[in-house]
Amino acid sequence: MDDGPPPFLGALLADFVASIDQGTTSTRCMIFDHNGLEVGRHQLEHEQILPKAGWVEHNPVEIWERTQTVVQSALNATKLSAGDLAALGITNQRETTLVWNRKTGRPYYNAIVWQDTRTDRIATALDRDGRGEVIRHKAGLPPATYFSGGKLQWILDNVDGVRAAAERGDALFGTPDTWVLWNLTGGPAGGVHVTDVTNASRTMLMNLETLDWDDELLSFFGVPRAMLPEIRPSSSPEPYGMTHPGGPAGGQVPVTASLGDQQAAMVGQVCLAPGEAKNTYGTGNFLLLNTGEKIVRSANGLLTTVCYQFGDAKPVYALEGSIAVTGSAVQWLRDQLGIISGASDSETLAAQVSDNGGVYFVPAFSGLFAPYWRSDARGAIVGLSRFNSNAHVARATLEAICYQSRDVVDAMEADSGVHLEVLKVDGGVTANELCMQIQADVLGVDVVRPVVAETTALGAAYAAGLATGFWADPDDLRANWQEDRRWSPAWSEEQRAGGYAGWRKAVQRTLDWVDVS
Repeated sequence: MDDGPPPFLGALLADFVASIDQGTTSTRCMIFDHNGLEVGRHQLEHEQILPKAGWVEHNPVEIWERTQTVVQSALNATKLSAGDLAALGITNQRETTLVWNRKTGRPYYNAIVWQDTRTDRIATALDRDGRGEVIRHKAGLPPATYFSGGKLQWILDNVDGVRAAAERGDALFGTPDTWVLWNLTGGPAGGVHVTDVTNASRTMLMNLETLDWDDELLSFFGVPRAMLPEIRPSSSPEPYGMTHPGGPAGGQVPVTASLGDQQAAMVGQVCLAPGEAKNTYGTGNFLLLNTGEKIVRSANGLLTTVCYQFGDAKPVYALEGSIAVTGSAVQWLRDQLGIISGASDSETLAAQVSDNGGVYFVPAFSGLFAPYWRSDARGAIVGLSRFNSNAHVARATLEAICYQSRDVVDAMEADSGVHLEVLKVDGGVTANELCMQIQADVLGVDVVRPVVAETTALGAAYAAGLATGFWADPDDLRANWQEDRRWSPAWSEEQRAGGYAGWRKAVQRTLDWVDVS
């Protein structure tokens, strides 16, 4: 009896590539053809658990259940099966920290989300005694609540039994890519415990030069090496593993790529040459600049991170400006204030006024990330008078997204010496055309959105397909990129300077609000 080609060889003959995008507020599966065009998707939100002020958690079991559903639903909707997929890539919310039992697959605690600030005292202590400078040099990151190391230390120190289990080798650590991959490839029945260089570079535990876990950094956080995943390239012809036949894909598909979401968006935007940059507008904003094989250490509050590593090639690095709250500020208008019923309403409401009416909103809900790195900051709406309406607050929210991006662009130009000529943009907020016009106005450069705006999922698919030969080389990807919409600046230099001066003044009002000494 002919059973057909083996799974990996059969995948080479397939017509599509799939990606799982495990994000901060939702999980989706998207399927792409050889032209990089979407042929199907399914997406589900998951609960945002807020136990205390500054604490943000997700239920890992819910995330895995959502992952299974979206994969099955995307395949069902397109009438495709595992055999139609050349490969599967994974991309994910970075820094979010999970610990689970190797034998049972049960989490010891909820996932602690990248936005969570409970580790502010851990981060502050690292800077007080000089360990912070070691972390900056080796990991390319400032000690901050944002990254995984402090969150993992908190779980080890505060959840009964986890440290002992970790030292026995029973407790596994991972970011969401690792959790999803482990479950996809069998979970307790032989699941692969792997992460990639991009996600590992966000933990404060990996050395940027060696691309391996660093014993000195592990000692700072008291992390047993036995609980850490193997670090692999972002894209590999040798699959990390095959999806479990009984899993959501319904058969064996090679998993050949894994990248943190912002690095995946760099690949999706085909920012593969030094000097190319993109800004992704999601829960937060993330602006990355490709610096090639050179590690550029920031003097202006940016992060040095791994951009990607394809197979045996040398790693490519990036400078990154990470902004905690942008799209989620719009979500806050909807869910907490109730002044809009859906994200798209923010554009309609903000368009009712021609300017912000003197109102600035600094959404420092989790402190301020790049380029400030101030965990003591908290959100503020300033400049209010009786004249102002909910429309001014909505407009100030959109402007906050754009001004925070301006802060990062200025820092990036100072670090790299590269002047931004055009900004490639992607992510859900780019559907808000008023926001994108404001971004062009605030920066004074053209803003360009591609046809496929969800480049995070596309980038994971590209990386997976490159590994299998589905796409021959990066030139194939460049040929797929197409401009959808361009916004050009309409403000005068005087308007731009005045608006930004007001923003900088507003930022100062948010500082020193919380005592983290």
